[in-house]
Amino acid sequence: MTGDHVDRVLQQWRAERPDLDASPMGVVGRIQRVSRMLERGLSENFARHDLQLWEFDILATLRRSGAPYRLTAGALSDSSMRTSGAITNRIDRLLARSLVTRETNPDNRRSVVITLTRNGWALIEDVLVDHVNHEEHLLACLSADEQQQLATLLRTLLVGLGDVPSP
Repeated sequence: MTGDHVDRVLQQWRAERPDLDASPMGVVGRIQRVSRMLERGLSENFARHDLQLWEFDILATLRRSGAPYRLTAGALSDSSMRTSGAITNRIDRLLARSLVTRETNPDNRRSVVITLTRNGWALIEDVLVDHVNHEEHLLACLSADEQQQLATLLRTLLVGLGDVPSP
């Protein structure tokens, strides 16, 4: 098996600090590197559709919420792990592209509801299959069983770190 960049880092630490078990750096370092590489690959694919990663995230969140493809800004913020200020700025940019609408929540006048427009729905529908195919391509070096094992391990790690949905 060919080594990766992290192997070199770990080898350097073993040489410099043989008393230190740097193996956690191997796991965390690889997760960080994979995350950056996947994000770069996803961003390149979205750019072909004139989208940014965060735009896809918000539009896909609204689309998968089901008809009427509407969520409060707070629910969008929770879903994307972004601050409400960041979500407001991003919603403003999607509004300018006529991909979403924003209106006062009729059930709670203190919050706003973001709704996917026809243009937004059409765009996410157009991009979705290509996106899944692209993710499949990015993971092609892993067998289906390996992908499932990795998903299970990453889920265990995320839950252990407290990343669980709100009730």
